[in-house]
Amino acid sequence: MYASDVIMSSNLLKGLILVIFLLIFDQVTKYLAIKFLAPDGIVRLLPFLNLVYVENTGTAFGLFKFLGSGFFIFISLLITACLFFMYLKDLDNWFIYSPIIAGALGNITDRVVHGYVIDFIDLHLKNFHWPAFNIADLSISIGLIFFLYRNLKK
Repeated sequence: MYASDVIMSSNLLKGLILVIFLLIFDQVTKYLAIKFLAPDGIVRLLPFLNLVYVENTGTAFGLFKFLGSGFFIFISLLITACLFFMYLKDLDNWFIYSPIIAGALGNITDRVVHGYVIDFIDLHLKNFHWPAFNIADLSISIGLIFFLYRNLKK
């Protein structure tokens, strides 16, 4: 076995561990949101941060609700499969693909189990509220920032 093979298999393992960790963390926090925040609970943590319970049947920011969960599940699975293929071809960048894949799987899980995505993080500045989001959304965003940074710095 070559050293490069060991590194690649190590990167594959690290990436899969990160996916599993983020997916479990996402699902546990959503379970807690259901248990302690649903249907109308609000926990004020900081002057700019609340925990709330939101059932999102659309995409980011609740857009395109009319398309239905089945459409979003199909598209999400297709994109996740493409990302996983990219990940396998580029194991040196496991830390870029893993959070995106984990986030996508977390939101797919919600749609399959509940028919909607559970959001609960509410960032706001006085009366301006950013649309509620969750750990899966945060994972996707962080992965996309890494992806853009890596590809734009070339």
